[in-house]
Amino acid sequence: MLHPAPDEHTPSRARMAGKVIIASGAGSVGDGWGNGKAAAFVYGKEGGKVLCVDYRLEAAEETVNLIKRAGGEASAVQCDVSDESDVVSMVATCIERYGQVDVLHNNVGGQGTGRALNTITVEDWNATFSRNITSAMLTSREVAKHMESKNGGAIINIASIAGIRHLNVPTAVYSATKGAMIEFNRNIAIQLAPKGIRSNCVLPGYIDTPFIKRMVNGKRSYEYKGYSSAEEYCAARDAIIPTGRMGTGFDVAYAALFLASDEATHITATEIIVDGGVTQTCPGV
Repeated sequence: MLHPAPDEHTPSRARMAGKVIIASGAGSVGDGWGNGKAAAFVYGKEGGKVLCVDYRLEAAEETVNLIKRAGGEASAVQCDVSDESDVVSMVATCIERYGQVDVLHNNVGGQGTGRALNTITVEDWNATFSRNITSAMLTSREVAKHMESKNGGAIINIASIAGIRHLNVPTAVYSATKGAMIEFNRNIAIQLAPKGIRSNCVLPGYIDTPFIKRMVNGKRSYEYKGYSSAEEYCAARDAIIPTGRMGTGFDVAYAALFLASDEATHITATEIIVDGGVTQTCPGV
C-alpha cells in the first residue's frame, strides 16, 4: 500500500533555512494547489525566504499569505518572465529585499491552442515557446550572475514527461517546448557547474492541479481531449497510472525541494521523473 501523499501538512525539516528562493509561476490558475504554488509554499515552510513571482500579482500574494500563515517569510512581485526587462527588475527586487538568491525555481509554462500539426499557428508556436522556455532562459541567465558572485546556487526547471514521450494525444507545441527545456537544462548545468551552480529538471507526469480544468479559448482544457466533465477526465488519468492515482503539486514540490537542498550538492544536469511509473508503460492493443 502506498504511503500518504505529501501535502501542506507534511512536517518541515528546515531544509531551506538560510536560503533565498525565487519561485516563478508561484500563483495558481484556480482553486487548489498548482505545481508552482505548492513549490513556493514548501520552500517557505522549509525555512526559506521566498520571492513569489507571477504574472498575476493577486495570485502571488495568495501564496505569500499561505506561506506566512505556515510561519514562513515571503513577498510577492508581479513579473512577465518572458520579458527581459521585467526579469532584470524582478531579480534586482529580490536582491534588494533579501540580499541574495540561492535557488531559482522555474515553473512558468503551459499549453496553448496548437496540439495537432494542422492546428498549429506560428503565433501560438512563438507564444508557447516564449512562455515555456524563453522565460527559463531569461531568469536563469539573470540569476546566475548573482549566484556566481556569491557561493553558487541551484536552478530547478519544471519540464514534463511530454518532453520525453508521446502521451497518446496531440501535444506537439507543448512537447517541443518541454523537450527543449530538458536539453537547455542539461547544457547550462555543464556551463555553470564550475561556478558552483547546479541546474536540474523535474518532469511531472499526470498531476491533479487547477491547470487541467482551466479555460482555453472558451472551453475547459479537458474538453479538448474529449471528456465531458472534470470527474470523468480525472478518473481516466488515474486509471492509466501504475500507482493508481495522479500526482499532486506537492509530489512535484518535494522533488524540487530535494534538488534545491544541500542534500543534492553532487546532482546536476539531470532529471527526476514524478509520474507514478506511467512513463515506463505503453498503451495496450
